[in-house]
Amino acid sequence: MDIKLELPQDDLPLMANTSHILVKHYVLDLDVDFKSQIIEGTLVLFFQPGNRYRKKSSSTEETCRSESNEACKFRMPEPCHVPVPNTRTFSSKMRYNDFAICGKGEEKTSGKDGNHDNRGQASGISSSKYCCDTGIHGSEDFLLVLDCCDLSVLKVEEVDVAAVPGIEKFTRSPKLRVVSELRNQIVHELVTLPADRWREQLDYYACCSQAPGCGELLFDIDSWSLQIRKTGAQTATDFPHAIRIWYRTKPQGRSVTWTSDQSGRPCVYTMGSPINNRALFPCQEPPVAMSTWQATVRAAASFVVLMSGENSAKPTQLREGSLSWHYYVTMPMPASTFTIAVGSWTEMKPETCSSNDLAAEISFSTSEADFRYAGICGHVEYPCRFQDTSATTQEVIPHRVFAPVCLKGACQQTLLQLLSPCLSAAHSVLGTHPFPRLDVLIVPANFPSLGMASPHIVFLSQSTLTGGSHLCGIRLCHEIAHAWFGLAIGARDWTEEWLSEGFATHLEDVFWAKAQKLAPHEAQEQQELRACLRWRRLQDELQNSPEEMQVLRPNKEKTGHMSDSGSSVIKHGLNSEKVFMQVHYLKGYFLLRFLAGRLGDNTYFSFLRKFVHTCHGQLILSQDFLQMLLENIPEEKRLDLSVESISRDWLESSGLPQQLYWLKNAWEGGHSQYVRNGNK
Repeated sequence: MDIKLELPQDDLPLMANTSHILVKHYVLDLDVDFKSQIIEGTLVLFFQPGNRYRKKSSSTEETCRSESNEACKFRMPEPCHVPVPNTRTFSSKMRYNDFAICGKGEEKTSGKDGNHDNRGQASGISSSKYCCDTGIHGSEDFLLVLDCCDLSVLKVEEVDVAAVPGIEKFTRSPKLRVVSELRNQIVHELVTLPADRWREQLDYYACCSQAPGCGELLFDIDSWSLQIRKTGAQTATDFPHAIRIWYRTKPQGRSVTWTSDQSGRPCVYTMGSPINNRALFPCQEPPVAMSTWQATVRAAASFVVLMSGENSAKPTQLREGSLSWHYYVTMPMPASTFTIAVGSWTEMKPETCSSNDLAAEISFSTSEADFRYAGICGHVEYPCRFQDTSATTQEVIPHRVFAPVCLKGACQQTLLQLLSPCLSAAHSVLGTHPFPRLDVLIVPANFPSLGMASPHIVFLSQSTLTGGSHLCGIRLCHEIAHAWFGLAIGARDWTEEWLSEGFATHLEDVFWAKAQKLAPHEAQEQQELRACLRWRRLQDELQNSPEEMQVLRPNKEKTGHMSDSGSSVIKHGLNSEKVFMQVHYLKGYFLLRFLAGRLGDNTYFSFLRKFVHTCHGQLILSQDFLQMLLENIPEEKRLDLSVESISRDWLESSGLPQQLYWLKNAWEGGHSQYVRNGNK
């Protein structure tokens, strides 16, 4: 039976067919040109076929037969400027009803380079096309679908990984007669190397990304995706497991922001939201497509390149006036978490004492037993800090601060003094830091939020520097909390934003109280005041927003649902009002505050540490968290709590849950004493 997902105007489609094939690693090789406001270069993707194949029904087979009667016709587009000699770009001309986009009277339009512009709004997603990709009838080629928008794709080719010197060590059957099978076997062995060989794996990824091409692939672009096929490759197993895409971004691309910093110098950064990174590079956007990456980025020597990377990259001079920066990540994460920022940033350093001195001053006593649990990690294999004894006891990870030079004084007075205490406080609550280092960047004034967390890097608004230590500290704690909730533990369905924002909002108060070294009664008073302010904000928001936008789990029992191909939609993902709403932050925060109140802080945070240790490196749904919570607390504390009742009252309903009103009574009055004591 064909699955068709209705796509209203404000829903965001995730088109990648992740059930058929998964990207395991990206290698980006890019040049940043501020004059043209374009990032261009190559992207090499390493694949592994998915495991969700299934037999077709008789009705589906009939559809395949009828669609396969008309062979696909391919055309040669207008010549385009590809940055390699003697190359041509091919594009497949396909019918819209053959593929996933069901347009309403839309016409394809071609850009000057012969590629299709991303115009028009998709009105539906269907998996019917994918039923013809398994090759049972021998007349359809497998179709790779990547999420893509606002990009000019110039060329797609298969990569001859077998040409890499020394790569024969990855061939189990050197007598394979079909060269394409040999190449795919090499990639399979490479992507499945054990975690203790991660450095060797990265080196071979880099070498393979430089290997020559061995045949151009047919491709087409529509509003939301890039589709690639190889003639004769009828299944995901037959499709090349390593391909290279030549592409460039567009100045108006929605994933990339070109602007000037506070000193008036040009810079560029990726905000991602709401369309994530599909306008930065073709990728698989669904969160289930967790991958690693490495990137080499070249820019003029006056610029600093910061990125989501485990290493603190040092630039290499290629030629006069140009530097190259290289970053890598070994922990698989969704492609949406990739972030880059290029500008004339200056590293800010404290005037008086080092980070180590600050860390020594703010050390919290913790029980090692709280952070160590028996058993192995439940995620796919990677070099995990939770299994590294030295990492589990590291209260403050290495960190740096970058900003335009004009903000040096403000950074030294506030941000630099707060980083170590906040990192140490977070460790005292949750244990092992999921990532080995952290860069903090003060982004330009047009940044539309107070902060944004990505692996190894946090963007902070300059406004956090002007409100004293409290505003900066609170926001910093919020973004640090995302290292655990939002990054190390992600939502399997992006409509469940509260799993990230609700946790970060609740934990920011806890971290900040510990960073200030407040006495328990002072911490309680401060948190009650903040709860009162959030209550008023939530009431106002609920009175002035549509009911459907107030639900934390809008897909309800269909949460996490995908089509047979792996495509799905993010409900209200393109709604312009959603950017300004706080309901996922605030209702999520009050739910967690409610649970902590019912269970007691000791029971709740003990469970939270266990939850982090169990679920890091994985994707979850609300039900996963609630089920594990109720299974791990004493029966006498469960009372009338159940997964069903919490979901009904808190997650799947609009408005305010009844339990919120007794919570409100608990903090009423406490905040007035806090204000009288002179705290702000």
